[in-house]
Amino acid sequence: MKTRSDPRHLARVKAVQKLFEDKFRSDVDLKDSSLAAKVLENQKAIDSLIKKNAPAWPIEQIAPLDIAILRLSIYELLYKDKKEPYKVIIDEAVEIAKEYGSDTSHSFINGVLGTIMKNHLEKGKKKSLTKKTK
Repeated sequence: MKTRSDPRHLARVKAVQKLFEDKFRSDVDLKDSSLAAKVLENQKAIDSLIKKNAPAWPIEQIAPLDIAILRLSIYELLYKDKKEPYKVIIDEAVEIAKEYGSDTSHSFINGVLGTIMKNHLEKGKKKSLTKKTK
């Protein structure tokens, strides 16, 4: 069972803090969070996924902390080389949202990430089906 002192949890919290800080400051020092730096490298693609999978919420109206958590989680789900199971990443995002976000942050983040993974997994199944039939 994971704890709040787990190094992976602490790294994620630090990355979320840096991503949140980046929303308000242009001179954020990312030296101590390479994870946040990698998220920012992929921010344009990640933000387009958020827009596509949360169409009722313009990205400018989503709470900055929720955006930071979503960006980090989407990076870990779809772009990070060494991947953990997607359920672990989503659970961690929900836990961080419960700890630091508003009362509804965790359910919003869970919904968006669940939709992204559902679409992503369906695409993977379609690809594997087409490979088998050839």
